[in-house]
Amino acid sequence: MPIGFAFAVMVGAGVVLAIVSLLVLRAAGVRATVARRLAGPPEWKVGRLLGDERLPDRPVRVAGRIRCRDPLEMGGGERLVAFHRDVDVLVGGTWRSVERMRETRSFDLWDHDGSVTLDPARAAEPLVVIPKVWRGSPDELEDPHAGAVARLTERHGPATEARAITRTLNVTDRLLVLARATRDDSGRPRLEEPDGGFVITNLALDDAMRLLGGRNRRLVSGGVIGLGLSIALLAIGGVGAFLSAMLAG
Repeated sequence: MPIGFAFAVMVGAGVVLAIVSLLVLRAAGVRATVARRLAGPPEWKVGRLLGDERLPDRPVRVAGRIRCRDPLEMGGGERLVAFHRDVDVLVGGTWRSVERMRETRSFDLWDHDGSVTLDPARAAEPLVVIPKVWRGSPDELEDPHAGAVARLTERHGPATEARAITRTLNVTDRLLVLARATRDDSGRPRLEEPDGGFVITNLALDDAMRLLGGRNRRLVSGGVIGLGLSIALLAIGGVGAFLSAMLAG
């Protein structure tokens, strides 16, 4: 077997392994891009934004608490600034949406040195919070969900499973928010959504990273190892193929 062909096979194997590893990580629920966006920037307290210090050009991770005059009253004393609920049914082997509810309230993100306004309607989805998940039979869904399921089954076949995933931000939560800090014409700081929207979590950073790291640790570990091996195969195979071509020339 020509040595150049062997290196080409190595490159091909690296590409295949990279694709498989990425699919495994996706199946495990890994959200590497969001984790990198949230963990990478420096952390600023709200009070630091209010000082005379020059605000950074890149997004920052802002820490603060919620103060809202008009929260969402959910009953039972629960007061929220964001309520996201997705209801899906498994029809014909594919999850299909029957409800996508988004309700939010603007609020002040504050600490003892001051506050800045934040609109969670501009948040990237999903919110980085521990979700409440319900799974059951599609027959348990009531109107208007039941009517939507009936229409889906007419088009795509029987529905075999249903789920509802709810994510919320409570007025008592302490938040970490990835945002771009700028100043208005009067010099007061404000938070603008970076590319991809605000990343908002009510978890400590380490806990948020674990949540974004996926549900199945074994799958995640296998995917990460596979991705590392694929990079090594691509590097060795690519360099080897290049040198082989140079020597053959």
